[in-house]
Amino acid sequence: MKIRSEVKKDIEAICDSHAKEPSPLMMILSEIQKKYGYIPLEVQEVVSEKTGIPVAEIYGVVTFYSFFSLNPKGKYVIGVCLGTACYVKNSQLVIDKFSELLGIQAGETTEDGMFTLDALRCIGACALAPALSVNGKVYPKVTPDQVERIINEYRNMEAAE
Repeated sequence: MKIRSEVKKDIEAICDSHAKEPSPLMMILSEIQKKYGYIPLEVQEVVSEKTGIPVAEIYGVVTFYSFFSLNPKGKYVIGVCLGTACYVKNSQLVIDKFSELLGIQAGETTEDGMFTLDALRCIGACALAPALSVNGKVYPKVTPDQVERIINEYRNMEAAE
């Protein structure tokens, strides 16, 4: 896949805007992720050409941090915590219910591009276990019975727009 020339120029401009930073990679990737929603290999190659940072290093950073993605994300990103505190309080059952109702597995996006389901290691809400977040909004003490209501909350927001 080849990226469009205007996107390439934009990526190069993002790289240039951070050129004076001592360690610019995280800032460059964060800005690209925020603007485009994901960082495919073709974009990583442009960043590599512009910064001199090897593609392997860039790929390692993109795949290490859960807030970066190699694939487009849905409009609503559902992150179910599977960290220890949440897991022992049955967060696996919660993610399984999302998977069943949305027809996707963790790491996938619905065909309509509305939802992405992510399994997260910890969202820092251990006292609220089991917890999940949707685009940063944290839902505490979630049970499988609440999953359909959460999905419908976002579907209804879409219908209202």
